[in-house]
Amino acid sequence: MDDARGVPVAFRSVANETNAPALATWTIHGERLIDDTRRLKLSIASVELPDGIKFEQYVLRMPKAAMTVVVDSNHVLMIYRHRFILNRWVWELPGGYVDPNEDPALTAAREVEEETGWRPRSIRPFGTFQPITGTADFENLLFLAEGAEDTGKPADINETACVQWVPLAEIPERIEQGEIPGAAAQVALFKLLAQRRS
Repeated sequence: MDDARGVPVAFRSVANETNAPALATWTIHGERLIDDTRRLKLSIASVELPDGIKFEQYVLRMPKAAMTVVVDSNHVLMIYRHRFILNRWVWELPGGYVDPNEDPALTAAREVEEETGWRPRSIRPFGTFQPITGTADFENLLFLAEGAEDTGKPADINETACVQWVPLAEIPERIEQGEIPGAAAQVALFKLLAQRRS
């Protein structure tokens, strides 16, 4: 259903309503550092909502991560590994943290080679996303590589139990079955599949 201006009611912003409050942001009165490590800063923020309610919330600040969808014809390069936090074996895209002052594209290419033994022929940006915006600042940088060369070197045993070129046609079912639970892999793979359909 549309309103008098032709705007679908489901998509209308409250800020555009007559007598609606102005847009307001949460007020941060301070942030107390709890832990600071190489890969994570954990703090507690003192927050005040627009209606005056105050509370404290944990905040995670993490370095950027880069991951790559390596595609060759109708297959995507994936790694199989155990994630101890989930206590599950999962399929993932190769990737890792971006070192300070490192070009993220170089990170992406390096991680592909280290984790799979394959070297991308080309690499380009493929989008960014934040996986948990309510709690963490953890920018994920996606890259797309079309084609790769086998270096003959083994994959890093600490990162990968198995490397496989997975048919793209199998990706939706593998996600549905819970074999690919990671947000980065799902975002990148769904984006790739959507682009190939259009």
